[in-house]
Amino acid sequence: MSHWNFARSPASVLLMIEYGRERNISPAALLKGTRLTPGQLADSDFTVTAAQELAVASNLLAWTGQEASLGLKLGLSYRLSTYGLLGYGMLSSATGHQAIALVQRYLALTYAYVAITFSRDGHRQVVTFKPAPELPIELRHFFVGRAMGATCRVLRDVIGSDFELERFEVTADASPGARRQVLGAHILYGQRTNAIAFNDSLLERPLPQANAATAAMCERLCAELLSRRRVRLDIASFVAEYLSPHAFDRPPQLKDLAALLNTSERTLKRRLSEEGVSFRDISNDVRQRRAQALLAEGCLSMGEIAHALGFSDLSSFSQAYKRWTGTAPSRAQKKAG
Repeated sequence: MSHWNFARSPASVLLMIEYGRERNISPAALLKGTRLTPGQLADSDFTVTAAQELAVASNLLAWTGQEASLGLKLGLSYRLSTYGLLGYGMLSSATGHQAIALVQRYLALTYAYVAITFSRDGHRQVVTFKPAPELPIELRHFFVGRAMGATCRVLRDVIGSDFELERFEVTADASPGARRQVLGAHILYGQRTNAIAFNDSLLERPLPQANAATAAMCERLCAELLSRRRVRLDIASFVAEYLSPHAFDRPPQLKDLAALLNTSERTLKRRLSEEGVSFRDISNDVRQRRAQALLAEGCLSMGEIAHALGFSDLSSFSQAYKRWTGTAPSRAQKKAG
């Protein structure tokens, strides 16, 4: 399973909707294609799939015209409360080191679409953010920025207002309107890695709201919550993982998966419906991501890509791609080139 492919709280989707609302973008526009409703998102026990959150992020990027530093700006708006039990657990930890260790154990309770690693370099603590390579380039930049901003904001909330960075570097190039500074560090664009660095001694301080009993309780509840969410997403994740390497020379068949899982097509449909998705949704999502990757690579012609994805002709592929993304594949290919 991809490290980001897990069920998640709707809190992050709600933050994107709030950001859109401030710019006169309606919730309906951002929820297009997700099958999500505002009522569902208002339920604290409701979970969204990774694919649904990806769709909201894609819609937001489209409506904002790929706004510079959008992900970073959103990430910096996160609060400890955004992470629910995990946030309270961090706040109750004895030190910053213990708070970070907790996050590493329960990364699936965050909203990350990137792999996050912590390492020591002399007196510095370095946090590196590696995007999921299967995502389109614009979403990679968005989610890296969001993860970096959220990490900075949460660390300041946990450690204190004097928390500052020594370094902030990203692989993306600077663009007009891009943010220039975060928590005392100038952003270095066009670097080899996406990383932040700060003095490791900041993590050694006793935290003002440390409480061993509360921290232990939060970790236990985090473990239970993670277990429930993984069970709910098992079938959808299995289907997505099965389809990802699938050759689309013939349309994927639900009956093949049902046989593999030793269940009926009807039961498999019901299980997917309970998770808020359908076989067709997942299949289209896999084909969309593969189409975007092939267009970005630029090694195949448009007709070859259409054939590789199982479309009978170029026109059918173009119509499907425009329905998925809102733009023509020829335009996406030119932009990638």
